[in-house]
Formats: sequence, C-alpha cells, structure tokens
Amino acid sequence: MAQYQGLTAEMYRAVVAVVDDRMKEIRVVRQEFDRLVEAHARTEAALNRLSEAQARTEAVLNRLTEAQAQYQEASEARFARIEAALDRLAEAQARTEEEFRKYREASEARFARIEAALDRLAEAQAQTEARLRELAEAQERYQEASEARFARIEAVLEQVVVQLQKLTDRTGKLEGRLLELTYQQKAGSYFGHLLRRPRAFLPAEIEDQLEGRLTQEEFRDLLAVDLLVSGRPRHLADAPQIWLVVEISATVDRHDVERARQRADLLRRAGLRAIPTVAGEDATMGALEEAKTHKVLMLQDGRSWFWEEALAEALQ
Repeated sequence: MAQYQGLTAEMYRAVVAVVDDRMKEIRVVRQEFDRLVEAHARTEAALNRLSEAQARTEAVLNRLTEAQAQYQEASEARFARIEAALDRLAEAQARTEEEFRKYREASEARFARIEAALDRLAEAQAQTEARLRELAEAQERYQEASEARFARIEAVLEQVVVQLQKLTDRTGKLEGRLLELTYQQKAGSYFGHLLRRPRAFLPAEIEDQLEGRLTQEEFRDLLAVDLLVSGRPRHLADAPQIWLVVEISATVDRHDVERARQRADLLRRAGLRAIPTVAGEDATMGALEEAKTHKVLMLQDGRSWFWEEALAEALQ
C-alpha cells in the first residue's frame, strides 16, 4: 500500500475526502447565502491557504520520499495542522450559519413590521378614500342645493328687477307729470325771463286755431305735447307772438328733443310761430348736442340755453 509521508493512501483519501466534503459544504452555504460574501471570502482564503499548504506538502513528500522515516514526525505535525485548519474551518462555518440564522430572523422580524405598517397604511388609505367619497357626495349635494337656491334667488331678483323697473317707470312718469304741472302752473316763473305775459295752454285749448290746418293724425300727435306756452319775446318790443312747444322730462334726452322739433313743425304748419322747447331737471350730453345743432330751446333747473338761436330761427 502506497504511503504519503507516513500516511497511507486510505488515510490520504480520507483527508482529501474530508477536505472535499468541507469544500462542498462551503459551496452550498455560499450559494444559499449571497449576503455572506465576506464570510465566504474568508473561508475561500483559508481553503486557498490549505491548497497551497497541500501543494507544498506534496512537493515535500516527493522530495523526501526516501527520508520518510526521518520526516515522519514532521508529517504528523503538518497533518495535525491540517486537521486544526479543518477544525477552524468547521468553526467558521458554524459561525457563518449562526450569523445567517440571526440575519434571517432579523429580516423576518423586519419584514413582519413592514407588512404590519403596510396593512395599517392600506387601512388608513381605505378610510381616506371613504372619507373623500363622502366629501364628494356631500359637495355634490351642496352644489345641487346651491344651484337650486341660486336659481330661486335669481328668479326672485328678476321679479324684483321687474318690479323696480315698473316702479322706476312709474316714478319717472309721476316725476314727469309733476314737472308738467309745475311748468304749467308756474309758467310765469319759468318763461317770464324770455316772454312777456307768458301763458300756458294745452293743445285742446287752441283746437279752433288748428282745426282744418292739420290732419286728424297730425292733430292727435300734437295733442300729446306736454305744454304750449305763448307770449311775445321780452327784449323785442315789435316781435310777434311766439309759441313754445314744450316736451318735459325729469332727464331730457335726444328723443325729447326730436319730439319737440316734430311737434313744433306741426304748429308751424298750422300757421303759428313755434319754437321747439325741452325742459327738465337734467339733460344728457346727446340732448344738449341735438338742441344746439337744431336750435332747440332748453330749460334746465331755471336756466335756459340756445334761446337767441331758437328765436332767430322762429322769426325768419
């Protein structure tokens, strides 16, 4: 039976088998536990040192085959070191397995905590979504109620606006009527600075003078005039009688000016010297422009405009 420095082939194979078994265990552990690379690296380094020592041992065995007896003790000591290295390797493997066990337990505990946290988060998310749905439904109901309420408010406001407009129109008519009565009753005060002995008339009062000179339609239109004022120009002693065809409004506008012009034309067709006149408490800029352009007398709050121009137009 062949011997290697005092070791039988069987013993040698046993040693090699032991080394192979350890190497297989190390490879299995390394494949299973990637995170233990550092520990495996130390194990591989030990194995590399063991392989190098084995190579040196074989070289020594080859060189010292003839001196086997002399080096028997050294071989036994070397073998003892190999066994010691294997023991250390086994201890390292045991420590590696223990560290991996602890790591796995710690990881499992950590994952358990993460899963619990995720469960709580999922529950909170579900509660949040439910609350958001409730809020969305409440918002939708509130919006529907608000739209209905605003619709009712708008309907009421429309009614109020209509009533206010009616009231405004009625008030305007009353103010206009009051102004008409005021100008009629106080013709001397309003027109005395322009005419001598001014006298206020309603169109029906001079119907005899107009009859036969106007058509029925023209006469009906003239009947709608607010006031007629007759008199002689105060500062022209020899001037003929003048008729003021007066349209009265709280606020005089372009339409009032146009009506005064049209009805003054009707009076002129009946053979009377007529001056279109507008009177009120206020006037629009358009009314002022129209009155100036067409020589229409304007009375506003006790003041008069365009009298000289309108009088000159009437006396032509």
